Amino acid sequence: MIEFRSVSKIYEEDVHALRSVDLSIGRGEFVFLSGPSGAGKSSILDLLTREEKASKGTVLLEGVDLGRLHDSQVPALRRRMGIIFQDFRLLYDRSVFDNVAFSLRVLGLPLGEIKRDTLAVLEKVGLASKALLKPHKLSGGEQQRVAVARALARDPDLVLADEPTGNLDPETSWDIFQLLLKANERGATVVVASHNQAVIHSLGKRVLRIRGGEIESDQPSVAVDASAWRAEEEMMPPQGGKA
Repeated sequence: MIEFRSVSKIYEEDVHALRSVDLSIGRGEFVFLSGPSGAGKSSILDLLTREEKASKGTVLLEGVDLGRLHDSQVPALRRRMGIIFQDFRLLYDRSVFDNVAFSLRVLGLPLGEIKRDTLAVLEKVGLASKALLKPHKLSGGEQQRVAVARALARDPDLVLADEPTGNLDPETSWDIFQLLLKANERGATVVVASHNQAVIHSLGKRVLRIRGGEIESDQPSVAVDASAWRAEEEMMPPQGGKA
């Protein structure tokens, strides 16, 4: 589904965010991008959403060369994705319901279908009772769940998450990852940039470790018992910052 062929990303002042990266992610995989801040994790996600173009190499999504997409085609590309940002990016002058429904309205769906699907996904994330509240009335964890609901409302084939639990407590972090796991179980490909080592090691999913803009290691999925992850996470402070 996703393929990077010798991809490099160079920003101004000769900052090399990615260096000749080769990777392949199949449909239905759940993959973590791990590594220190500045390693290049967010750059990989930005290339997939076409926030940025590769400086060198080719980025393919379902066989489509994203570097060759016309700017007018980018909104349609993003409508096929569920994108979860660390800073939520909610509409704070709109209700929780409207924040989630917005992602469906851009698809031109009938009003009845929008209402049904919005309420259904809010039920899944445990926020149906707060549908009419404005986001500033919610906790940080609840706001992140709104962001997750907005991303999953369209039942996307690809979910991209950039540090989705970076500033959340362990209990809320686990709830967020459970939602991502369920999306993956329904068939979505999920790619998560995360510092959360406790969760990464507990879930047993494939891990691409990035360092200095290069893939340092590619650890395949392994079956693990995740029941002890909470105790480990309780001992670690929340971590923020861009990848």
